[in-house]
Amino acid sequence: MMTGKGRPKMRGSSIQPSEATEVLKLKREIGLTSAVSLIAGTMIGSGIFMSPEGVLRNIGSPGGSLIIWTACGLLATFGALSYAELGTLIKESGGEYIYILRNFGSFPAFLYIFTSVIVVRPASVAAISLSFAEYAVAPFYPGCSSSPLAVKCTAIACILLLALVNCLSVKLATSIMNIFTAAKLLALLIIIVGGIQLLIQGHTQSFQNAFQGTKTGAGVIGIAFYQGLWSFDGWSNLNSVTEEVKKPEVNLPRAMMIAIPLVTFFYVLVNVSYFAAMSPVELLSSSGVAITWGDKVLGSWAWLMSLSAALSSFGSANGTFFSGGRVCYIAAREGHMVPIIIPVIFLLSSAYLVLAPIIDQPQMEFLYVILFILSGAIFYFPLVRYKYHPACLQRLTLHLQLLLDVVPTEKNMD
Repeated sequence: MMTGKGRPKMRGSSIQPSEATEVLKLKREIGLTSAVSLIAGTMIGSGIFMSPEGVLRNIGSPGGSLIIWTACGLLATFGALSYAELGTLIKESGGEYIYILRNFGSFPAFLYIFTSVIVVRPASVAAISLSFAEYAVAPFYPGCSSSPLAVKCTAIACILLLALVNCLSVKLATSIMNIFTAAKLLALLIIIVGGIQLLIQGHTQSFQNAFQGTKTGAGVIGIAFYQGLWSFDGWSNLNSVTEEVKKPEVNLPRAMMIAIPLVTFFYVLVNVSYFAAMSPVELLSSSGVAITWGDKVLGSWAWLMSLSAALSSFGSANGTFFSGGRVCYIAAREGHMVPIIIPVIFLLSSAYLVLAPIIDQPQMEFLYVILFILSGAIFYFPLVRYKYHPACLQRLTLHLQLLLDVVPTEKNMD
């Protein structure tokens, strides 16, 4: 029997099981196949179409580039194993945020999410949209560089259109995602088949003296890694929906171990095909995305995002700077299934990638980044630490919940 609207009648000190309202929580509907698709689908994106150029330009040789790509895949695998460990111990959604929150407290966790929402995520969306726009407008400018204004306007239109589609219909958004996923896989398949055909025909000039011209500076190697790791980005996404994964203690590690090696092999094969299709000189002069805007977005922006995430969440832009450290911490406290050497290597590698470019080429912009991250304290202490909630913010929250049809979930720790 219900009293009021949706309110169960109390009998004594308990609610009758058949009359209790259903607890609002996420449903575990992601199985192994869906988990693998989630990881692989997000990793195989626009980055692979432009990162090979940036990696080659920074490292200086095809042989060095292939080593960078293989090392990026290995590092992504180590990071994925570290995250699999975390996901089986902390079965909450949220990824890096929830791990920082549970192990280091609310302040660094807030700085991470503050930086991520304000800088990292928008910059990532901007980079992907610019990549799409560069290729979309290129056919309208044959024989010359694309108009920067046209590229930017197309990128803006792309962001607005996708935002509208996601707001209108999940089914429509899924259909569009599937179409574009098929399109990019077809494009990569064409590149791979074409490259293999040229290799069979004996076009191996790019691999003669493959390591000639290789650059070995610490900062140069770090930036080349950033270019490659940006393409591998997405291996940690499954941990953001841990509460929706069926049996995460089994499916989460298995999904990562299936998806990461597969994507690594696929990316290395794509890059071998690139080098087979054209010489390094032709590749660098092909007016690709990395030449036109990659220095700014994947150079300075990658540094900014990496340092930003590193200082605010002990994490880099392509995995978390101290996620290996967090695994070591949890392992020492609760035991572990991943060999401790893996998170240690991941930790040291991430530290090198974040610090090497800064030490090699220190810039005043890094100080601005630090100040921006620390500015999150202005919002944290009154709103989070001391729970000061002005009426205007409460009304805004209520209106947004009604508009977006969302509510907070109950804890789902099972």
